[in-house]
Amino acid sequence: MNELLSMEGQLRLVGAVLVGVGLFHALLPKVIGWPVDLAGTSLLTRQVSYAHLFFIALTCVLLGLLPLCLAPDLLAGTPLGTALLAGQVLFWGIRWILEFAYFSPALWRGDALRTAGHIALSLLWTWVTAVFATGLWQALRTG
Repeated sequence: MNELLSMEGQLRLVGAVLVGVGLFHALLPKVIGWPVDLAGTSLLTRQVSYAHLFFIALTCVLLGLLPLCLAPDLLAGTPLGTALLAGQVLFWGIRWILEFAYFSPALWRGDALRTAGHIALSLLWTWVTAVFATGLWQALRTG
């Protein structure tokens, strides 16, 4: 249990969750109703939407594999590990901001399932960003 609560353990756990988030994108279009929503759009719009979804999924998987497989290297205080952690903090920190500053409350307010999703994603991005920020702080102290 102490291993899981360590910085290395938290980085690995975040990595596993991010890989899961990336894989979940295979189901996401059906969950949020894209086939119906995109049916009336042009072929180009549909293909760009699905291509972007694929690359977002791939990005989540790749950004998750870094801490899942290389947590000790990220925390070692090397310039590369520190830069990778800083990039993760920036990337997921911006995603956290978007949860509140970009997505309209009209998308979830009044719908219990979407409200639960908004709360869950808010907590997820808070945890992910906090773990990477704490790891960056630790790596900066080490290096």
